[in-house]
Amino acid sequence: MTDESAAAFDAQRATLLRVAYRMLGSMADAEDVLQEAFIRWAGADREAVRVPAAFLRRMVTRLCLDHLKSARVRREDYVGPWLPEPVVEAEPTEDVTLPLMLALERLSPLERAAFLLHDVFAETFDDVARSIGRDAAACRQLAARAREHVRSERTRFPVDRDRGLAIASAFYEASRDGDAARLSALLADDVRFYSDGGGRRPAAGRILDGAVEVMRGLSAISRLRRGMPELVRRAFVNGLPGFVTKEADGILQTTALLIEDGRVKAIYVMRNPDKLRHVEGAPH
Repeated sequence: MTDESAAAFDAQRATLLRVAYRMLGSMADAEDVLQEAFIRWAGADREAVRVPAAFLRRMVTRLCLDHLKSARVRREDYVGPWLPEPVVEAEPTEDVTLPLMLALERLSPLERAAFLLHDVFAETFDDVARSIGRDAAACRQLAARAREHVRSERTRFPVDRDRGLAIASAFYEASRDGDAARLSALLADDVRFYSDGGGRRPAAGRILDGAVEVMRGLSAISRLRRGMPELVRRAFVNGLPGFVTKEADGILQTTALLIEDGRVKAIYVMRNPDKLRHVEGAPH
């Protein structure tokens, strides 16, 4: 591979990683896809490639579709609620937040690809068609079906950055101190609690529904905690305000909060160490 070819790939790497991660919900799998794409790019006929960026997006999309169809990504045997690997950033991103990523999991691979490429990455349906091997009309239908499924999960009224972080801080402090009154005041009546331990660390075995059940679960966590968590930093986790903590066992944990009308509507806690390996180096 020439230096020019490598530079062309590197110029698209960030965008390609965003596509792959949003398709797969796993940063580790997205990195694997990019590695395979780089190898294929090295062997591609450059003279036949008119627009490298479009060629690489098509290649990555097809690799992701193959990955999604493979047995490796089936989650029927996953222990407890599944959450995508957390992406921790210093600033919020609103294109694909955590609730939307969970909604994307319910779509077929082709629906997911059509929706992401067109609605999120603003590709034309002709370009989407070339990426997923369907005609433009079929891609329109795929995207429309996907859009209908995920409509309710798109952020309609994103919380202000500073307000979101302030609520996240208040939630962390109330949880740390075991202050049930302060914690309860932060929760919406229909709040939901997701905790992904992947069978590797203790976590709720199912999604908890409603403020009463969530408070009961949070109280149990507080009672069972061995040592106090250490706040590593406030941050945005998959586009939502939250924080990263180091737990008593020394392993990092991320918490993301969906906030509506000043109340916490959903809590997403990642405890699975396999999904937290890349968080250590995330930006402050």
